Amino acid sequence: MAVDGVDGAGKTTFADELAEVLRARGRTVIHASVDGFHAPRAVRYRRGRTSPEGFYRDSYDCPGLRAALLGPLGPGGSGRYRPAIFDHVTDAPVELPERVAEEGSILLLDGLFLHRPELRDLWDDSVFLHVDFEISVPRGAARGPGYGSPDPHAESNHRYVEGNRLYFREADPQRHAGVVVDNNDLQAPFVVRASARA
Repeated sequence: MAVDGVDGAGKTTFADELAEVLRARGRTVIHASVDGFHAPRAVRYRRGRTSPEGFYRDSYDCPGLRAALLGPLGPGGSGRYRPAIFDHVTDAPVELPERVAEEGSILLLDGLFLHRPELRDLWDDSVFLHVDFEISVPRGAARGPGYGSPDPHAESNHRYVEGNRLYFREADPQRHAGVVVDNNDLQAPFVVRASARA
């Protein structure tokens, strides 16, 4: 199951809370983040450090994500997976040992761009957390130094805001998600739309 949304949407918190609910019902949950599948810095910035297109198209290693995590945990997969393959901070691969999923485990993967065409058909279900940039950007910046300006119109946020807008135009995640949740107010999220499968 994918938990998608812009930076500052509350994806990790939402996935953590969903994992708690599922575990309370006796399910085994594997919670991973697409952040463990970044592309190397040279790939991420090959279109320029401020390129919105580069942010959308080049941030993540989708083939690596499929090979290490989604394929092994998908239908007919071996169940032997790696929850991360790359550390974007050190710009180096990570050598985590393979793990073996218990039969019937549920994967919750949170991160950006999870409804892009090459991934969206891999999910049994998915959630898109809708949050306006006027809320998500300051929320993300509040994480601490190094997280950028709280102003969504700041030049330093151009790559991220416009990269997400490109994703919205090309992939239309709200249309493809099984459930769309308005998460502008973390204390009062609400379902905007749920498909029949949700």
